[in-house]
Amino acid sequence: MKGILTVGLLVFSNTFMTMAWYGHLKFAEMKNFSKLSLIAIVLISWGIALFEYFFQVPANRIGYRENGGPFSLVELKVLQEVITLVVFTIFSLLFFRNESFRMNHLIGFAFLVLAVYFIFKK
Repeated sequence: MKGILTVGLLVFSNTFMTMAWYGHLKFAEMKNFSKLSLIAIVLISWGIALFEYFFQVPANRIGYRENGGPFSLVELKVLQEVITLVVFTIFSLLFFRNESFRMNHLIGFAFLVLAVYFIFKK
């Protein structure tokens, strides 16, 4: 159960972080946001990123083996990175229609899945 909760929290965490890091690139298309200064965009992104911490920190505390969770520190980090890539891929395909998902991306992700396999292999 702690493993599923950890993964769910990491998905939410990475959704907020992806929005904070890349969502502002769509602001130029929005009438009210297009004239904001870089400082304003940074502050808005920082405000979005704050919510990332509300999910990331509990995910790591719940999921970490030393706290009774199922994952080692390395496993948590690799899991987080793969979730980041999955969330980013979905985000970029949904919000940035000019981006494409090519075969080399698929091959690269396959290698990342292999990395997860080897990290989690006992």
